[in-house]
Amino acid sequence: MRSVITALLIFAVLMGSITSVHAQQPQLATYRETAQVLVDEKIQNQTTAFITLSSTSPLEMRVPTTLDQKIANAANVTSVAITNANSCVLGVTDQMCVVITIYSPSLIESYNITKIQTDSKAIGDTLIDDINKAFLLDASFNSAYVNPKGDLNKALGTSGSLSGNRTISVVYTAPQQKSSYMFDQLTSVLVPTQIRDAGGFYDVAKKMADSTNSTVTFAITPTTNGQSIYQLQVSKQSPIKGSVTSIRPLDLFGVSMLNRSSYFNGGFFPLNSLFELSVISNNSTTITSHGGEIAPTTLRNGQQVPTNLSQPGWIFDPSSGQQITGIYLFGTTTSVTADDLALTLGSGNTGQTTQPLTNSSGTTITNSSGPDYSIYALIGIVIAGGAAVYLFMKRR
Repeated sequence: MRSVITALLIFAVLMGSITSVHAQQPQLATYRETAQVLVDEKIQNQTTAFITLSSTSPLEMRVPTTLDQKIANAANVTSVAITNANSCVLGVTDQMCVVITIYSPSLIESYNITKIQTDSKAIGDTLIDDINKAFLLDASFNSAYVNPKGDLNKALGTSGSLSGNRTISVVYTAPQQKSSYMFDQLTSVLVPTQIRDAGGFYDVAKKMADSTNSTVTFAITPTTNGQSIYQLQVSKQSPIKGSVTSIRPLDLFGVSMLNRSSYFNGGFFPLNSLFELSVISNNSTTITSHGGEIAPTTLRNGQQVPTNLSQPGWIFDPSSGQQITGIYLFGTTTSVTADDLALTLGSGNTGQTTQPLTNSSGTTITNSSGPDYSIYALIGIVIAGGAAVYLFMKRR
């Protein structure tokens, strides 16, 4: 099923008019900033906070054209990721990794370990020298690892293009880097000053990277329309101890307020700065209270979509079950407080509709009749191709 955020993107593209204090039509920019919290009691038993900065524009994420084209033309390559995550794949510790992910069911189903490793390494070897040169690395071949399944991808309903779900990871390793150093090095290469100086989620990501238990990942994902998605992410994980009854997301990011990037000040870009929440658990849970307002929505094709993108507030779909999904829209505001994003959880009935959440104006949210395992991949969401605009080009 289509995710909440995908529905929002399509809604913004197709919408003919919108009531806004700026009297402006909503637009999508190629650059997006997303803050995410995943509370996973079911599979990993940990909470992960993410800040993801993404773009499809080579002006906003400056990947060399030659490398981008090589990745796009490489056989069966679904992504290239650079990460300092500990144990990026089984058997690799205390090293940073370049992971080239290949989707080739026929190669996996040959059940010939030598052929799998030889053929996949040959694909990876065509890219690694360019990757090393572009990002000032010295990574060398470590292993080719087959991912027969992806439990978390299955729970979230994602494709596993970056990991898991019958893919092959060709792994190259280099000496480990601290997140703060890696973030500074990657952003100095990738991110132009117009975005770095605009603050917003970028500043939160930089602050998170200073933490000793943070991880930095940069991924390039080719798409069928010829555009690549570039995603720079900083994440922090913490183990879950006991039952989760309250969530204060901004505490996980180490900030008391989440500000939008001033990069978007030139227009109305309501879906380019988003906060996302997902809770997956073994038992049914429900949102019993929350900060902030509930954004007015309507049900379209079984999906909650906002009726007014200028109004800030939550969209929960569903708000109860073994998975809870929430999106917070900034509307025409430029910031959200820790109290606005605070939530309290209680017990609920799996697959049953709970009392609709209501905002102060009386607009209701009708919850879906069951869990929707389609929230997001661990690294971002695909931007609606063709609908987004390059802000650099508009300003010239």
